[in-house]
Order: sequence, then C-alpha cells, then structure tokens
Amino acid sequence: MKKLGYLTILAAAMACGNSQAEVKISGFATVAGGKVLSGEGLNGADPSFLANYPLVAVYEEDWSFKPETRMGLQVSADLMEGLSVTGQIVSRGADDFDATFEWAYLSYRLNDTWTIQAGKKRLPLYYYSDFFDVGYAYLWLRPPADNYTWQIFNYDGVNALFNYQLGSWDLSGNIYYGREDDSRNKLLSDYFFGVQTREIWKDITGLVLNFNRDWLDIRLTYMTYINERFFIENGVSTAAQWDGKNERRGNFYGSSFNIDYNNIILLTELNRLDLNGEKFDTYMVSAGYRINTLTPYLSYADFDSEGEKHNTTSLGIRYDFHNSAAFKLQYDRVKDKGTQGLEVAGDSNSITFGVDLVF
Repeated sequence: MKKLGYLTILAAAMACGNSQAEVKISGFATVAGGKVLSGEGLNGADPSFLANYPLVAVYEEDWSFKPETRMGLQVSADLMEGLSVTGQIVSRGADDFDATFEWAYLSYRLNDTWTIQAGKKRLPLYYYSDFFDVGYAYLWLRPPADNYTWQIFNYDGVNALFNYQLGSWDLSGNIYYGREDDSRNKLLSDYFFGVQTREIWKDITGLVLNFNRDWLDIRLTYMTYINERFFIENGVSTAAQWDGKNERRGNFYGSSFNIDYNNIILLTELNRLDLNGEKFDTYMVSAGYRINTLTPYLSYADFDSEGEKHNTTSLGIRYDFHNSAAFKLQYDRVKDKGTQGLEVAGDSNSITFGVDLVF
C-alpha cells in the first residue's frame, strides 16, 4: 500500500468525522542528546555509538540532539458500530525530521473478544515493538539496541486481536499476516552494505500470546517469513543469493518475562532468529528500583551469531518530574566482539540524556 493509500484512509475518516465520527488526537515526543566519551572505531575510524539499529541513530564524539529526537501524532476516528480508523505520523531526527506514516489501519470490533484490523502496522516482533517510539512508555532512554536490531519493523497486512480471561490470568494475543517491501532499507543500505538495498519480507505469518497476572507479565511470540534482497547500483538490480537460492526462510522465536512488584522492576527478553539454519540470538535483562519519582536502573543486552557478536551494558536513571513527562540520563558501554568484517561499530562509551513526554 502506497502513501497515497494511507492518506485516502485518513481523509475518508476525517470526512466521516464531520458528520458522525468521534476523532481523537494524541501524541508523543522525545528530545534527546548525547555523545561518545571514548572508544575505538573500526579500521582507524573515530568511535561511534549505534543507539538505534533500524533507524541508524548514531552518536559520535561531538554533542548531537539529532539521532534520537522525534515526535509523533496519532489520529483515531471512531466511526461507531465497531468500526474505527487509526493513523500515526512520526518525524525523526535520524531521518532529517521527514514526517512519515508509521501506522494507517482500519479496525472492526467483532465482539468483546475479537477485533480485526487491516493496513500498515508495526511488526510485533518484540515486547516493546508496538510502542518503540513512545519513550515515556518504558524504563530506559531506548530499548536495548543489541536486542532490537532487525531491519524490518513495519508491515502491510491483516491481523486479529483477541483477549480472554483464564481464571486469574488475562490472556491476550495477536494473529497476523502480511509483507513488507522496503525499496531502500536504511540499516542495510547506509550502514552494513554501503549500497542501495531493497529488503523484502513476504508471507509474514505470526502469533503473539500475552499472559498477565498481577505483577507478572509473560509474552511468547513466533513468526515465519520469506526473505528476498536486491542490491541496486547504477540502476541495475542484483539479487542476493543464499546457498544458490534467491530467497530464504526465516523463523523468529521470542519470549519475555517481566516483573513489576511494589518498587522492584525486572525486565527480560530472549529471542532467536533462524535463517536457513544460521542462528541469531539476542537477549536483554534489566533491573530497576523506584524511589518515589526516581528509578535508577541497570541493563545488559547481547547479540550473538556465528560472526556478529556485541553487547551493551547500560546504567541510568529515570526521573518522573511530571505526570506526562520523564527525564532520563543513561551511560552505555558497548563491546564489539565480531569476527573480521562482521564488526558493527567498534567499542564505545557514551552518555545520553533526554525528556520523553506524551500528550
């Protein structure tokens, strides 16, 4: 679905809004700055810190407020009788503040248990995928980068949301199907390969299960898809090949176990991507403790594959100085242990701070 299609959906909703729809507008923003304090870049380059993989948000030795500063607006229109439309536009410093549609989808509530949706949505790979851009919604300045590394984060398709009560447990989930065709994938094009790279994930099929009871939250997920990739130079497109084939099957498995008990916060996530037998394992564990409006935290995240290996240790503090805003200060130490040619950004020690808010 092209951008014009998303605009058409929202325009139709606004037209209905003049007559019978209830239109709601909400938003979020993050203003963040940071710099690399020390480190060792690759091949003699200056040290850098890749704070956000999908968006290629990079800090260097000079102070910058561009990599992670962002703002988003979400418009939703309730057309009544179970039908609604939602759109979200996000402007990011990492993309020179160009505003783009992240979400644009229709929802139809069948009953109290099931809701059907269709359009453009965030791919629900990880625990924090659905609200990845809303910094106020999570503990850190950003979800741990080593765990949130994959290049595709949106998809066009259909999905079904459901929720049940199982005794004292709340069960909710998502079944989805779709595809994503990124004509110029930013992470692969600008950071890894240095040439325009078209990344295609097709026949994306997935299931998410959430179990919640009091202070315990468990999430399990599985997704399978077919990957195609093309390198484009001087107008010529060349297909990537894996074992002599132009496509490969990917299977993603994920789990998270989170505890929010009194003042104690414990967050974990463990994922594996199997691409034709090649394993990519990531995990993160974070702990925090609330002291009135202050929450100091410690986090560790790790990425491990046959050649690419890196980890990040983070120490930070969150200060909820307002009902709708939080100040965060975070120190990150990155260790890049990849084999020759498969390093990412080298070692670095960085400091970042920012204010997250919702409105």
